[in-house]
Amino acid sequence: MTSATQAYSYAAPSTLVDGRLGLSTSGGTALSGPALAPRFFSGVVTQAAPAAAALLGVADVALTRYHQPRPGWTRDPVVTCGGDRLRFESFSACGGVYARLDLLDGALDGEVFDRGTTNVDVNGPLREALARVGPRDPLHLGVGADELTVTTLDGAVVEKKVPLPERWLRGFAEVQVIAAGMDLKAELPGMNAVRFLRSLPKRATADLWVTPVGRELRVGDRPGAGAVCLSGVGRLATLLPLLRFARSLRVYGPAGGAGGAASSAWELELPGMRYTLALSPERWRGFSGEGAVLEDLSSEEAEGDADVVGMLLNFEPEVEIGLLADRAGLPTARVRAALTQLGTAGRVGYDLSDAAHFHRELPYDREHVQNLNPRLAAARALVAAGAVRIEGDTARVRTGGGVREVRVSDGSCTCPWWWDHRGSRGPCKHVLAARIAARADVAAVR
Repeated sequence: MTSATQAYSYAAPSTLVDGRLGLSTSGGTALSGPALAPRFFSGVVTQAAPAAAALLGVADVALTRYHQPRPGWTRDPVVTCGGDRLRFESFSACGGVYARLDLLDGALDGEVFDRGTTNVDVNGPLREALARVGPRDPLHLGVGADELTVTTLDGAVVEKKVPLPERWLRGFAEVQVIAAGMDLKAELPGMNAVRFLRSLPKRATADLWVTPVGRELRVGDRPGAGAVCLSGVGRLATLLPLLRFARSLRVYGPAGGAGGAASSAWELELPGMRYTLALSPERWRGFSGEGAVLEDLSSEEAEGDADVVGMLLNFEPEVEIGLLADRAGLPTARVRAALTQLGTAGRVGYDLSDAAHFHRELPYDREHVQNLNPRLAAARALVAAGAVRIEGDTARVRTGGGVREVRVSDGSCTCPWWWDHRGSRGPCKHVLAARIAARADVAAVR
């Protein structure tokens, strides 16, 4: 597995001194343009203790390898200022857990200088300081270099070079598509949520299914009607320190239910903020192999549509697809496909509570991530080699392992990949090749 490398350069370490939390920034994109050390926000966090604990949770996820734990690189969280909120995001080192803290308007009282996305330094001393923040402590937050003037660090430059593995990059692309296909399955009030989470098995590797029963969740060891998969109980660990602040817990799963292991999301409502964890279907599986983006990426028109839609994004906290479709002059289905394309470059995420995409910019490019999808690359190679023959709704795809028969409409195939996964991890390369070729045939007729 190859890795890209991301270089962070901070004017000084992030610090928490006398109730003033200064988060040092490195690079990024804002409405005003690219910036080496952007400044987005300065003001008071009205709920200091839950904000500090939740930010520490996001940092802990970035530091953790849940499957086969071992020491490794930590990746600094990403923060996006959307005007009325700050979103902090991270991804686990193993690629199977995504975390996000949304500090909403009710938790912030201050001035927004710009909107955009940047990395923020979360170092060891800052982590220790965040862990000591109490309910009565004041907390002034600055995202940007000016807040660091309260320190005496003499402008010490902090530089880090961090490998970004392919599966980590691809996971960011996949998770927003998977989340967009989820529905709310259960909502527990605060005390019920605390009781449920504290009753879970202590064994971190335990695999469970949880089923809503009234205002409770019943735990079982097999799927059933309305059940949500919880693979690897220990992957919810960063929720536990937040339980004393919990107002509710929302649980999300695939729309329409799932017969086997599937991704889930767990959203803790805190005073003025939300903390969300999305888990891959199984503790050993990262989001990178799920294939949720492949169908939209295989569309030739999606790339051009993404260029149009991308120019219309302005770091909105909620992307209104209907309005975007009107402004772009495109059908909503093509706008959704374009958002998937933009998601592969880290340019959009998905908020389950708002049921809406949001705009942000991650520090890697669309072309790099698109090249990390080997199934899509293999499918395009099959088409280019003339290995696909379309016969109505059936396609015959010639490969080194023999001829595969594909039903274009339902995406079934005679290859081992399809028989193993039945579409649960996205289409195989033969289905992708058949659909690319079928679209080309339709376009040629026109």
